[in-house]
Amino acid sequence: MQLRPFAPADAAETAQLIATTLRITNSRDYSAEYIEDTIASHDEKVLLDRAAWSHMYVAVRAGQIIGCGAISSFWGGATESILLTIFVLPEYQGQGVGRRIVETLEADEYFLRANRIEISASITAVPFYQRMGYSYKNGVTTPDEEGCIRLEKHR
Repeated sequence: MQLRPFAPADAAETAQLIATTLRITNSRDYSAEYIEDTIASHDEKVLLDRAAWSHMYVAVRAGQIIGCGAISSFWGGATESILLTIFVLPEYQGQGVGRRIVETLEADEYFLRANRIEISASITAVPFYQRMGYSYKNGVTTPDEEGCIRLEKHR
């Protein structure tokens, strides 16, 4: 598996990866309506826009994009960053792909300059991020108005 920067030509395949992952992996924690709304908010155009203001990466195996993730400054700040758009195809989950993506993001300059890193995690992904050293922001363990749980790591 190779991790490399996201390229504009990756947008369609990455959007499909996200849709597949949401429909399969997140279906036990979210309604079909929520999942379809989330898919709509991660289309090709959104991914291209996000890649313009973040550092976005894709995991590639045998020519197929099997995972993605991004990191950016948090609301433009220099001391806080945010992890975004982390997805791994269901058939590759549990094989270290997500860990490699997060490790790549944690080696990025946005992470290295930050004192605090936040992630808006799906209910489904909370245990994974906890294993990666992230904890509940302000001790809040329930989903926010977006249906996500805010986690953070301090450096």
